[in-house]
Amino acid sequence: MLNHYLKISPEVSEALTQRKPVVALESTIIAHGMPYPKNVETALAVENIVRKNGATPATIAIIDGKLCTGLSEKEIRHLGKLGQKVVKVSRRDIPFILSKGITGATTVASTMIIASIAKIPIFATGGIGGVHRGAESSMDVSADLQELANTSVAVVSAGAKAILDLKLTLEYLETFGVPVVGFKTDEFPAFYSRTSGLGVDYRIDKVDELAHILFTKWNLGMKGGVLIANPILKKDQMKFNSINQAIDEAILIAEKKGIKGKKITPFLLEKIGKLTEGKSLDANIQLVYNNAKLAAKIAVAFAKERKKYNF
Repeated sequence: MLNHYLKISPEVSEALTQRKPVVALESTIIAHGMPYPKNVETALAVENIVRKNGATPATIAIIDGKLCTGLSEKEIRHLGKLGQKVVKVSRRDIPFILSKGITGATTVASTMIIASIAKIPIFATGGIGGVHRGAESSMDVSADLQELANTSVAVVSAGAKAILDLKLTLEYLETFGVPVVGFKTDEFPAFYSRTSGLGVDYRIDKVDELAHILFTKWNLGMKGGVLIANPILKKDQMKFNSINQAIDEAILIAEKKGIKGKKITPFLLEKIGKLTEGKSLDANIQLVYNNAKLAAKIAVAFAKERKKYNF
């Protein structure tokens, strides 16, 4: 029945059939995360990085009512040109977008769902959603966190988006049993910068060890994902205090304008980009590249684990 909704590209299908490493990639970053044409350039560059590091990229979106796993360059360019005209799709939206037969860009949560259906266990993104600042009164918590608790996909990211309440985000993940692993770091990265003052659950320095941990978790039948926190490279990071100043200013503007819900994240990212004169966008792009590289290496190592144990 699921095959009725799922459309896998020939390249990704062949890789999955041959049990080769595949890395899932989201599409909200194309439609809502960056301006055109930088969004398209970044998406295509990310795919090339995944390939260069031994895995097959599977950019995911909903196209004409199908769960598309592995977009063509034409489809990526189409999403990029449409930008925020494309519907932003999280878990709750999937059945409606499919039923209407329209196109939607997938968030971390919906990308995880589709990757899981397609049996792709490794996913690279920029930063996950989380608990928003002021959530004690707004109750604004991203669906990404519940998806990490329930869907067995490992997410490689530069932490959670810096516009969020990082401390409460980590508390939420702990409550729902989601392991937060720092790759070569003891500290949870703050998206644009490497430091947040907050710790991770475990530090892992080797890709093979990380792949073995993922294999062990899922081989035990323990459902749910793992958040792999991969800090932005030192040469690409922004100063913690300066980026937080821009974030605070952007949030204040959003509050005055009454911007909430799905519109808040793309609005804040765009406003922060202007306030930092494009530096935040540059950092965002570089951290995505860094995450794609690590995810591909993990996918390669995980494929070896599966082959070793015939899993």
